[in-house]
Amino acid sequence: MDLTELRKNLRDLGNPGNAKELQRFFKTGPGEYGAGDIFLGIKVPVLRKLAKKYKKLPLSGIENLLYSPIHEERFLSLVLLVQAYSKANHPEKKRIYNLYLKNTGHINNWDLVDTSAEHIVGAFLNDKNKGPLYTLAASKSLWERRMAVMSTSYFIKHNQFDETLKIAEMLLADQEDLIHKAVGWMLREIGNRHLPTEENFLKKHYKKMPRVMLRYAIEKFPETKRQKYLHGTI
Repeated sequence: MDLTELRKNLRDLGNPGNAKELQRFFKTGPGEYGAGDIFLGIKVPVLRKLAKKYKKLPLSGIENLLYSPIHEERFLSLVLLVQAYSKANHPEKKRIYNLYLKNTGHINNWDLVDTSAEHIVGAFLNDKNKGPLYTLAASKSLWERRMAVMSTSYFIKHNQFDETLKIAEMLLADQEDLIHKAVGWMLREIGNRHLPTEENFLKKHYKKMPRVMLRYAIEKFPETKRQKYLHGTI
């Protein structure tokens, strides 16, 4: 599969009106978390369809896409990486995992992290030492910290909650809204599978949790219980 052809297809699919909307949505203004990111204006379902067409793109081509300044090219590269990982043997999985962690600087928005971290980092570390997750969780990079907690989604889906809870505890004092949302979301996912585990964590920490984190975590609670958490009366 030809990378030049793929890039031409992407540009042909671009929509300037959509690009402006996406640049606002992903906070690309000066000082914002996505500052300077470039969008072509291609919707996610179109990119995922394109990923199926180019599923045989070699790993070198996928990595080349990941270096792009264009958001959709990086997104597409990560969808392709996830596809490749799912079909790879163990040595290839390790190579993809290493490639991913080597290039975290290019995985630099929440949609890029959320579409990939679980399926590569979480999947690879599932039966291994979880140390790399704690390195990510302690990073100065917002996106690496988000990778840490979002990677644990893989474990949650296998009813393994310890890593999520430990990383959530590490990130309780984080200053970034996008971390508050991610942690709250993963706590909610734990609750969807085993509510007592989530509530044990919340009862210990909810009074000092960032408000957004708490709201995400208790979003599906019955209204009476939700209000008790919000008013500190549990």
